[in-house]
Amino acid sequence: MNDQQFYDFSAQSNRHQSISMETYRDTVVLVVNTASNCGFTPQYEGLEKLQQQYGDRGFTVLAFPCNQFGKQESGSDEEIRQFCDLTFNISFPLFAKVEVNGRGAHPIYQWLKREKGGLLGDGIKWNFTKFLIDRQGRVVKRYAPTYKPELIRKDIEALLG
Repeated sequence: MNDQQFYDFSAQSNRHQSISMETYRDTVVLVVNTASNCGFTPQYEGLEKLQQQYGDRGFTVLAFPCNQFGKQESGSDEEIRQFCDLTFNISFPLFAKVEVNGRGAHPIYQWLKREKGGLLGDGIKWNFTKFLIDRQGRVVKRYAPTYKPELIRKDIEALLG
């Protein structure tokens, strides 16, 4: 049995600094694989609204850009950051581009998929798949790319108490 926890991982920020997930202990976290040129890209707006609404109560979105689906995130980390800043003015953490499937999948995504498999297998099917993590670092829910961020509010509120 694998006893890894969310807090055991780290990832490179979009500005190439190593960030320990321990930083988010006692925080409700929504992990999302994102892309700048996807039909779901407008979800950035909904994600930012969640961040604004719940950030001061111990919630954060963590965005992990990924280019594995239709090559919809082909830009450099700097280009991705500029796009997110200029288009959506995001305030939540943006990480360096990662892979979410295959042998090169980031360890966080390997763990997330083990913790909450998908409807048709564990692999991530497309951009904007979302994982909700409680204050104890447990994955409590996985949402399909089509599931809009605003629909996650009740689940976030339940975890925030």
